[in-house]
Amino acid sequence: MPTPVTLPDPWSRSKVSVVIPTYNEAENLLVVVGQVLALELPGLRVVIVDDNSPDGTGDIADKLAADNGGEDGRVSVVHRTAKDGLGRAYIAGMTRALDDGADYVVQMDADLSHPPGYIPQLLGTMLATGAGVVIGSRYVPGGSLSDHWGLRRRLLSGWANAYVKAILSMPVRDVTAGFKIWRRTALDALDLAEVRSTGYSFQVEMHFRAYRRGQKIVEIPIHFEDRQEGASKMDLAEQVESALRPFRLRRDERGAARRR
Repeated sequence: MPTPVTLPDPWSRSKVSVVIPTYNEAENLLVVVGQVLALELPGLRVVIVDDNSPDGTGDIADKLAADNGGEDGRVSVVHRTAKDGLGRAYIAGMTRALDDGADYVVQMDADLSHPPGYIPQLLGTMLATGAGVVIGSRYVPGGSLSDHWGLRRRLLSGWANAYVKAILSMPVRDVTAGFKIWRRTALDALDLAEVRSTGYSFQVEMHFRAYRRGQKIVEIPIHFEDRQEGASKMDLAEQVESALRPFRLRRDERGAARRR
């Protein structure tokens, strides 16, 4: 994990909620939550969103919540009864975070591919620049990918970014990035209830909504690790949705522009 930067007071006391969606992440959840809570950010809380994992992830999440102060503690859990997509899980977690009073909301995966040590830097960059969203980017200068990523996976990731940017013309280097921090006012402007993406295309839709609504977008370099335990959750249906979603976003935006 990278060495976290030390933020000055009162930045370090900001009300930050880290939203972590889970499905069969029993092998990783204790580690990632432990690393997040170890950061020198006393105003930080964690929202775990579990999609009824059959491997006991939800029970681990409940124990983490109980061990960290119960209902009013630093960890809260949203239990969903069905696995209906990463996007829906994030919406549920972000909504809980905002309802609980968060001023800043972090998105990150549970599989340790997003090193928690970058969270203070994401927050500090947001406060210093006034950005609506700060993205932990693999594809800006200084960003990097795990050495375990083979050539095929690197080419697919690069192609996916180029594909989306060609369709939506967004000035974002890492349009599929899943590690970022949002300002509360930016999420309010995006209107979370209207987000339609259910799978991994949720990341693209959120970036596009931010861009089209005039939110300032900043990217900082991160090193993207490879999953240590468990398996990827991206199936064929989500791959198809991810391929079609940019066209739907462009169509919907054009329709909205005509109505205006």
